[in-house]
Amino acid sequence: MSDRKQVVLATRNQGKVKEFNKLFAELGWEGISLANFDGVPEVVEDGDTFEANAIKKAITISTYLGIPAVGDDSGLEVDALQGRPGVYSARYAGEDATDEENWRKLLQELSSVPDEERTARFRCTLAFVEPGRDPVITTGACEGVIAHESAGTNGFGYDPVFYLPEQGKMMAQLSPDEKNQISHRAQAMRNLLEAIKVEG
Repeated sequence: MSDRKQVVLATRNQGKVKEFNKLFAELGWEGISLANFDGVPEVVEDGDTFEANAIKKAITISTYLGIPAVGDDSGLEVDALQGRPGVYSARYAGEDATDEENWRKLLQELSSVPDEERTARFRCTLAFVEPGRDPVITTGACEGVIAHESAGTNGFGYDPVFYLPEQGKMMAQLSPDEKNQISHRAQAMRNLLEAIKVEG
């Protein structure tokens, strides 16, 4: 598969596109955002798992464009909230909620939860689909703790309130290169690259 240089990323989230491309560079690939194509159908993320949504996005986009696609679904799982917001992470505070509105709702819900019970993880599932072949699916996770207030301006989503004990920082305080060493998306991507190499 070394001749495959371009892969469509089934997302218009430029933050995700940047992260993917830093990792794709290891293979000499280029990830292309959906924003580069006209008329691509919107994919309704109505699955009840990250895997279901990732596969649906990748298959829909790959089938429509006729080229390989990577679909991802990722989110935050908070133990004190029985795994919420989960698949609803991007719209936790409403369909058109901003990142800040989402994490502020989360902090409000956890306001009375003590530090030792604020454990959480970012989880990412990736699905690589090329026409005529079964999806290749991988996952990654990054463990942390939900802080009491935000810090940092890097990243997106819940990064400003996701504290990494080993780094002593919020996810949003890491540089892009630091984040790509430990993030859930980076782990899932590395697993995907290995799986694709094995499949040939």
